Amino acid sequence: MQITYQFRLYPTPEQVEKMNRTLELLRRLYNAAKEQREIAYKQFGQAVFYSMQQSELPVLKTEFPSYKEIHSQVIQDCLRRLDDAFLRFFRREAGYPRFKSRDKYLSFTYPQHGTIKKTFAEEGYIYLSKIGHVKMNAHRNFDRAKVTQINVKRYADKWMTNIQVKVEETETVSRPEKVVGIDLGLSSFATLSNETIINTPRYLRKAEKRLKRYQRRHSRKQKASSNREKSRQKVAKAYQQVARQRRDFLHKQSSLIVRDHDLIAVEQLKIKNMLRNRRLAKSIFDAGWSQFITYLSYKAKRQGKRFVKVPAHGTSQICLCGADVPKTLSVRIHECLTCGIIQDRDLVSAKVILQRAMSLIA
Repeated sequence: MQITYQFRLYPTPEQVEKMNRTLELLRRLYNAAKEQREIAYKQFGQAVFYSMQQSELPVLKTEFPSYKEIHSQVIQDCLRRLDDAFLRFFRREAGYPRFKSRDKYLSFTYPQHGTIKKTFAEEGYIYLSKIGHVKMNAHRNFDRAKVTQINVKRYADKWMTNIQVKVEETETVSRPEKVVGIDLGLSSFATLSNETIINTPRYLRKAEKRLKRYQRRHSRKQKASSNREKSRQKVAKAYQQVARQRRDFLHKQSSLIVRDHDLIAVEQLKIKNMLRNRRLAKSIFDAGWSQFITYLSYKAKRQGKRFVKVPAHGTSQICLCGADVPKTLSVRIHECLTCGIIQDRDLVSAKVILQRAMSLIA
């Protein structure tokens, strides 16, 4: 399995200039390649594929020498990103690919770092081809011999590198003893079948007043002015802080759950469909359900724990005894006339989820 480690970079001003120039050139290539595909299809009815565009790169470098300043694999990865975007669109996994603005194309990737032997040769630095040795704060140990990919990303206030490492999978627990079912919600972030309740931090809701104030000030700045750019960065940093708070919360909660249980069961939610509800979309996004499930999944796999997704249909409308107990969202107490159980509806749902998971692995 693949594990990604994120470390902060401390580039020099000259290196920052090179990295920003790399992003700008790649952004233009991405948009030009997208336009080429659209023109070929609309005017000539022909499809353009990655292999065709990749074969044109030597000509591109001849006509535009500035692209010689970028490592060849980084340029190829740019075209591969566009190809992946179209493939996801055709599989109906994402919307139609859009042209990238300067604020949307923020990273570049070295897909095969092993071709460069001096990537980690100097302690405390990472070598990025065509850029140089960049200072890196590697606060966690990782096997440098098993690095498969290096990504460099620009944030509002810093540069980070995402290093992908191949690690051995741990043997999965055959007979789980400590088991838990998790019901995700909005009134509380999660209710566990062992009666533990995790409250929702609501980071975005708490920051909304401050974010609106920053955005109002930003809208008053003169376009294309230096003050507007400073204001834009301030807004971006404010949103970035909310994202980091949410990510920190999700990492801590998922780590605790995986550490203390051998089997973790969750609902197989269609979160993209749920986000279409305009009344609940902001709260669902703020909760970060999809991110939380992803963290649970890879951490359980890494530690040899079992992670099970069960069908979500009816988990809040049936009882542990199997009887139907229909109720609306406003009804928060589960009352079963068949077995007489009276409990919080989210707690019963968590127990039903665990019950389904146990039946699946039996």
